[in-house]
Amino acid sequence: MALPPLLVEDRQVPLDATSDLPALFDGTTRLYISYTCPFAQRVWITRNLKGLQEKIKLVPIDLPNRPAWFKEKVNPANKVPALEHNGKIMGESLDLIKYVDSNFEGHSLYPLDPEKRDFGEDMLKYVDTTFIKVVFDSFKGDPAKDTASVFDHLENALQKFEDGPFFLGDLSLVDVAYIPFVQRFQVFLGEVFKYDIAAGRPKLAAWIEEMDKMVAYTQTKTDSEYVINYFKKFM
Repeated sequence: MALPPLLVEDRQVPLDATSDLPALFDGTTRLYISYTCPFAQRVWITRNLKGLQEKIKLVPIDLPNRPAWFKEKVNPANKVPALEHNGKIMGESLDLIKYVDSNFEGHSLYPLDPEKRDFGEDMLKYVDTTFIKVVFDSFKGDPAKDTASVFDHLENALQKFEDGPFFLGDLSLVDVAYIPFVQRFQVFLGEVFKYDIAAGRPKLAAWIEEMDKMVAYTQTKTDSEYVINYFKKFM
């Protein structure tokens, strides 16, 4: 799949408790994110992959010191991501990556093939209901043992379609949904527990390598030191 030319963006200073509320519903499409939130990163990556940097404005929020207006005016759940589009504001990252893919121009990131779509839906359910939870829970135990089943699940899933290195063959929303968490887990488990999640999993290793070739993703990465320090809170 040919990706659109990438607009390299400087990161803006996040809005905090002292910042003014943007002019809501003025026709601007805004994606409210935190630079360190993996859920928001999913939508940020989707935006970049579809070449929508000039169509969807990033509005970074300082979550530890977030503005009061964010909960009052933008997202009652008081969390990111949130997307302001066509006079309404929506949340939930998996819903938003599908929405951005379906409602904006650019190459589709979800296949038409029914088998791939069904498998993709299964993988999207698995990531938030099982994968993330199991890995986080392992921080209090033995990650190499406790996470074997879920990382093996990814390895096996990457073998289902042989027409490409991604979960559904070609790059899709499934890859976007997983990579923010896989990257963080790889950094944290490798550094703190000396556990290489890709060891003995060649498909997973190749997938991570392919994702790391994409500036649309790599420019959204969170600093490894931040990830390590943040995840230590869950030990």
